[in-house]
Amino acid sequence: MGANKEKNETCGTICLKYLLFTFNFLFWLAGGAVMAVGIWTLVEKSDYISLLSSKIYAVSAYILIMAGVIVMVTGILGCCATFKEQRRLLRVYFVLLLCIFLLEILAGVLAYIYYQQLNEELKGNLRETMVQKYHQPEHEHVTKAVDKLQQEFKCCGSNSSSDWVESVWIRSREADSRLVPDSCCKSPVIKLCGRRAHPSNIYKVEGGCITKLENFILNHLQIIGAVGVGIACVQIVGMFFTCCLYRSLKSEPY
Repeated sequence: MGANKEKNETCGTICLKYLLFTFNFLFWLAGGAVMAVGIWTLVEKSDYISLLSSKIYAVSAYILIMAGVIVMVTGILGCCATFKEQRRLLRVYFVLLLCIFLLEILAGVLAYIYYQQLNEELKGNLRETMVQKYHQPEHEHVTKAVDKLQQEFKCCGSNSSSDWVESVWIRSREADSRLVPDSCCKSPVIKLCGRRAHPSNIYKVEGGCITKLENFILNHLQIIGAVGVGIACVQIVGMFFTCCLYRSLKSEPY
């Protein structure tokens, strides 16, 4: 009877080990996905970050990268802890899972806060940035970001193309009689195309670039939130398996 009980416990432990190993492999892949989303945000969309006064968007991306690295390291540690059947390693593994879970909650809270204040920030900051900093010394990154924004989203000006009338650069001789930057043009390769502000020549979009940028960031925040929720759900399963395996193992000799 005792032998059967011991055999059942051994089978249960083996099943838990393989379940936890499978979880760790998926968890490791998920960590790579989280890190990739964070890096993509900073590398591919870093120009747009310079147009925002708040750093919450960038901080959320850094938190994702940090969480992704910790997840991948934790996945490897989890595999070692599972196959070596060491309760100490399992304890460390569980604590790391908990830390990652808290990091994801923090990133989620920051994303939600930013989601609420994004519209007001863009209204108060984007137009001012375009008008005051475009093509100005020491603000080359803003010029690059604005040109990329207008070309990529096919828009002109913060709210409309008329915003450029108050631009410091447009009013200067350097603008060479342009009414809008050449990046507003549908064919920006044409030299000095910004001199003609007709709808057939430049992008005139309802809501301007502010609406386009807001929608882009909101969609990206939703991606960050979905990834975070997905990883968090996987972690809860992992923590449950870890607790089960921890309880099934005999205490280590000290």
